[in-house]
Amino acid sequence: MWGRTHDPKVTGMSLRLRMRQALPEAMRARDKVAVSALRSALAALDNAEAVPVDGSGPRGLEQSPVGVGATEAVRRELSERGMADIVRAEAGERLEAAARLTAPAQADRATRLRAEAAVLMRFLDGPDPEAHGFS
Repeated sequence: MWGRTHDPKVTGMSLRLRMRQALPEAMRARDKVAVSALRSALAALDNAEAVPVDGSGPRGLEQSPVGVGATEAVRRELSERGMADIVRAEAGERLEAAARLTAPAQADRATRLRAEAAVLMRFLDGPDPEAHGFS
């Protein structure tokens, strides 16, 4: 498994960078659980940086922005703590969903959700999500 050779808590790199670097490693290792968890968490980080679109209504083609960068949107910049909170929330959502899956037919899905939460928690304080208030 990619996690044995890759320490997700390496200091000096941002949480997002560590997750982005771990994603191709997980893909090469064909670790579907890690790939799913990392893609989802990275998307959540990207979504959190999005700013609301201005309130201007539709405009005609002649009023469309023109030129290099004219359509680029400004993004919010998340702090390390903000990123960690989002990743922790992603892990928590998975654990909560797993706890709701009580039917025997849902055991595999619940197990996968717990495994995804564990992958995400490895990038934060430690490998055990139960130790961080999630159950």
